[in-house]
Amino acid sequence: MTIVIAAGGTGGHLYPAVALAREFLRHDPATQVLFVGTARGLESNVLGHEGFDLALIAAQPVMGKGLWGAVTGLCALPVSLWQCLKILRTKRADLVIGLGGYTSPMMLLAAALSGVPRVILEPNAYPGMANKVVGPFAQRVFLGFESAADSFTRSKVRVVGIPIRKAFLDFVQQSQEKRKPFHLLIFGGSQGAKAINTAVVEGLPELMAQLPQLTITHQTGESDHARVAEAYRRAGIAAEVTPFLYDMPAVLRQADLVVARAGAMTVAELTTCGKPAILIPLPSAIYDHQMKNAKVMEAAGAAVVLPQSALTGSTLARAVASILGDSERVRGMGAASLAMRRTDAAEVIVRECYALMEGHHDVNRSGGEAGV
Repeated sequence: MTIVIAAGGTGGHLYPAVALAREFLRHDPATQVLFVGTARGLESNVLGHEGFDLALIAAQPVMGKGLWGAVTGLCALPVSLWQCLKILRTKRADLVIGLGGYTSPMMLLAAALSGVPRVILEPNAYPGMANKVVGPFAQRVFLGFESAADSFTRSKVRVVGIPIRKAFLDFVQQSQEKRKPFHLLIFGGSQGAKAINTAVVEGLPELMAQLPQLTITHQTGESDHARVAEAYRRAGIAAEVTPFLYDMPAVLRQADLVVARAGAMTVAELTTCGKPAILIPLPSAIYDHQMKNAKVMEAAGAAVVLPQSALTGSTLARAVASILGDSERVRGMGAASLAMRRTDAAEVIVRECYALMEGHHDVNRSGGEAGV
């Protein structure tokens, strides 16, 4: 069996796809998994690290790139569609999975034109345009949040949560009596976030004055790493400052509080591990979907939402200190986070996909028998 997964651009698209791929392989180690992406995103680095093959197509973003960017993206559509059709024919694909973003639509359309079973996964509380556009071509629509259901044909929808890598599912919740000093994890998504990095740098003196024993892991993104690392060095703080976190399960396991963006994947990983968070949604996210994700976690009592418009070194330092300065609050937020945990998404999706493929093959087979 061959499965083609169209996912790329950011870790929020890639890591749920990796979790799905691993679940398919757990069911049948002989399964062939091919990822499809572009040279623009994180695909090459992340998938190389994860051990999966990647085919590149010429797709380009259309939304949020201005008039010239939209024109360029639209002009790339016929080429990427031809490439997708060629991949499906060459690989003899049995299933196509799309996770949104600009790599997904042409692959879903190619699957529909080729008669290949196809599904999409929408992890956000508000669906992106790519998945809304290809929704009519999909035979199943798997959602991370019930709030996204109205954007798709209800009969296709399954609200299953977000697939999580097994390393997160193996996480063992620490005892209620947490050792001190507390550990803070800061990350701005797979590519970092300069606004968060800057606020942290500005707030370090105030934060360390209030929590002098605090230890920190800070993922900066590649472009901002040198600046942030130098700021910690000048402040005399021996933090772990890194451009990228490949082993997020291990890093998250150590954290008592997380400062992060609010991508759907981040929210899923936080709740799987039962971690309290200060969420700073990306204000430029299309349809403000990160704020919607963050509000779901805040409403459950598991997070504090700090809009980027209100983000300063002082506001961030005070928010961190107010949580970590109250052990009962840390425990309560952690428990609320864990209560949101859903661990069976990948298993449910794989089971539904097998049923879809079986029905597809049954139709083909019965059609062939009728013609004999």
